[in-house]
Amino acid sequence: MLIPLANDPRDYAWGSTTLLAALEGREAPGRPEAEVWFGDHPGDPSETPDGRTLDGWIAADGPGAGIEAPLPYLLKLLAAASALSIQAHPSKSQAEAGFAREEAAGIPRDAADRTYRDDNHKPELIVALSDEFRAVAGLRELDATRRLVAGLGTGAAPLAQRLAEPDASLSAVIGWLLSDGADAARDVIAAAVAGASDEFAAELDLVRTLDAAFPGDPGIVVALLMNLVTLRRGEGLFVPAGVLHAYLEGLGVELMAASDNVLRGGLTPKHVDAAELVSVLDPEPGLPPVIRPRDLGDGVRAYDVPIADFALFAVTPGEAAATVALDGPAIALATSGAPEVTGAASLAHAVLAPGGAVLVTPDEGTVRVAGSGEVFLAQPGR
Repeated sequence: MLIPLANDPRDYAWGSTTLLAALEGREAPGRPEAEVWFGDHPGDPSETPDGRTLDGWIAADGPGAGIEAPLPYLLKLLAAASALSIQAHPSKSQAEAGFAREEAAGIPRDAADRTYRDDNHKPELIVALSDEFRAVAGLRELDATRRLVAGLGTGAAPLAQRLAEPDASLSAVIGWLLSDGADAARDVIAAAVAGASDEFAAELDLVRTLDAAFPGDPGIVVALLMNLVTLRRGEGLFVPAGVLHAYLEGLGVELMAASDNVLRGGLTPKHVDAAELVSVLDPEPGLPPVIRPRDLGDGVRAYDVPIADFALFAVTPGEAAATVALDGPAIALATSGAPEVTGAASLAHAVLAPGGAVLVTPDEGTVRVAGSGEVFLAQPGR
């Protein structure tokens, strides 16, 4: 079966007022449109043509189509005009322990200061649809960060001193900035706003942009410790457990494990638990993997990630149709053209407009994509 899916854009303040509308070929609404969710996540499940939500459809009809609830992944269109909160996600074992701890403490799952809302991890993959998609991700190599901070002069001296220690720990520095280092962070921000650097000009420009949106937020200095990343269209960024990241600007397809566990590190009015963030943080400097898709031939490309929760394929059929074998329930999302998606077993088909999606039940065995344009196909990994 092919089940058409629909959902309304979520209006988070960081969302773009134009990118999703331009993708879908409609008039811009004049308000932020940040994300469109495709999946059965209870926070905002997709709707099916008969008026049910996808989680309701799967509960009633999924077993007969070989689908067990919930889906292990959530697929999104993401359109950022400004920075999302800096964040990291726990590992599976950390999520299980944290969830059990907060359940035992009686903290309501929807409480503002709740950290672990479920017992799952949340690795994620973002693939750029814009010509450029900007993010900060992972911690910059320490020697480069020392050079950057040294160039800011006396205003950044307390931070420079901590980074100069022989056993300097970036996770400890981040914990200090988000707890006791607020005054020092404001001095660093002021120095960066006024500073100049040939090597780090883009990073200082980012500080100015973030300070205009989040004046004095210590997370701005956390961002200054991170790698500034620009993805080109079709490139992906994989963010495993413990890696700090924040998307800054652009349109992309995002695929993640189905979880709400987010530990924030600034650039947000929401709850920041510095100690818990540090406890899950990967302190090793380095850039998270930039994923360039592997060409499987016949218009199919795979984004290889080392997890079992999800797999992502980009499909651009040529004169002949492209086919992808199914390994569980899949969601096909069109991002350009007018591709036709067909299930191999039932021969059910749907022509998708950009932003349109269908659930493909696993009993189809194989999905075929023909016509013009591009489709992203999400399904469970191996």
